[in-house]
Amino acid sequence: MRRKQTEIPEFENEDKERDFWANIDLSEYLEPSDFERASFPNLKPTTRAISIRFPEYVLDAVKEKANAMGVPYQALIKAAVVKEFVKREED
Repeated sequence: MRRKQTEIPEFENEDKERDFWANIDLSEYLEPSDFERASFPNLKPTTRAISIRFPEYVLDAVKEKANAMGVPYQALIKAAVVKEFVKREED
């Protein structure tokens, strides 16, 4: 049985709307059947710069390999980390 939805008020500004939604029980306004699956294909994953230290000989070897492959060395490091740790977790 569907519960009658409480009417959503009009807001003067985004701050008041944000406060409203942050401090209410959503079940008074929405039912699970109100939701639809959404896809956001154009969103880029959030990235964060990090600092990592390698011995010089390791970094030199990575740079040589990246140069031979025609890719930036940082991209090669990132691809290796993703292949080794992220993709392996999915399998």
